[in-house]
Amino acid sequence: MTKIFADVSEKEISQTIANMFNETMNEYTDSDVIIIGAGPAGLSAGMNLSKNGVRTLIVEQNNYIGGGYWVGGYMMNPVTVRAPAQKIWDELGVPYRTIRDGLYATWGPHACSKLIAATCDAGVRFLQLTKFDDLVLKNNRVAGVVVNWMPVSALPRNITCVDPIALESKIVIDASGHDSVAVKRLMDRGYVKWKGMEPMWVDTSEDDVVNFTDEVFPGLIAAGMSVTETHGLPRMGPTFGSMLLSGKKASEIAMGKLKELGWIRPK
Repeated sequence: MTKIFADVSEKEISQTIANMFNETMNEYTDSDVIIIGAGPAGLSAGMNLSKNGVRTLIVEQNNYIGGGYWVGGYMMNPVTVRAPAQKIWDELGVPYRTIRDGLYATWGPHACSKLIAATCDAGVRFLQLTKFDDLVLKNNRVAGVVVNWMPVSALPRNITCVDPIALESKIVIDASGHDSVAVKRLMDRGYVKWKGMEPMWVDTSEDDVVNFTDEVFPGLIAAGMSVTETHGLPRMGPTFGSMLLSGKKASEIAMGKLKELGWIRPK
């Protein structure tokens, strides 16, 4: 039998996986920005931040990255954007069809995988199967997130006395979609108001999502569908331009806030 692969032991493989995971934990327990959610808004924000030298970590409760960007609605996998969001597809090299002036479509797996690859190439690190549990709050400012393994939440409480851990950051971006987990945590304690999403109105909702993307509490920025839920905006359904542009805007706001805090881009 022909020998094809190099001689590597089982323990070396296990050690490599553990060492690389520990590298992420050691380096990113103190991040510049932590993003909750690896959907299109979170990925867009992370990609732009990391391109500008911002140490960025994305925590995602699922094993896979991409959120709902893999499919375009009703389990059909073409996805759409409206102008000017197709310019992001141009930057990422995503091939697409011009359906009519202002409306563009492509296959979800192609658009999503291109964005994931670009985000990874920019230098973003990920913690998957990681569930947001709470915020770190110091001096009336968000200063990080509290997380736990996602599988812990699926087990009976009497056998899951597993404390979460804290990850510190200068800025947190809530890109957790409809769950709007970080904003809701603040709402539960009376720090912010949260309205919940209104019925669908595409033409209004996409503009509103981008326009309302902003810091909702010191140190916390809402992006994507979290904006819709926080401010009671109409839903936009299966079109993704506002997710991409909201994420980009969130990254720009975050960079401005970092500079106010004295952050200097690494050389």
